[in-house]
Amino acid sequence: MTKQATLYRMKTAEHICPFGLKSKHLLKQQGFEVSDHLLTSRAQTDEFKQQHEVKTTPQTFIDGKRIGGYDDLRRHFDKPPAG
Repeated sequence: MTKQATLYRMKTAEHICPFGLKSKHLLKQQGFEVSDHLLTSRAQTDEFKQQHEVKTTPQTFIDGKRIGGYDDLRRHFDKPPAG
């Protein structure tokens, strides 16, 4: 069975979140199929953050459970903090 993860990350004409790209790469390294949801405006990003009561993006969900941002994802996979 394929492991599934859902990633919400910011990607606008002015900015592509580097931590979103790192999160996506890490998930793929760990054998996950990533459902990649792009937040393409500041308003959309702010709405997402408010809805999920989080301060930052990206946010990763595995099996419907919020793992968190890139550092949280690294901890989830028992990886050392990003330096």
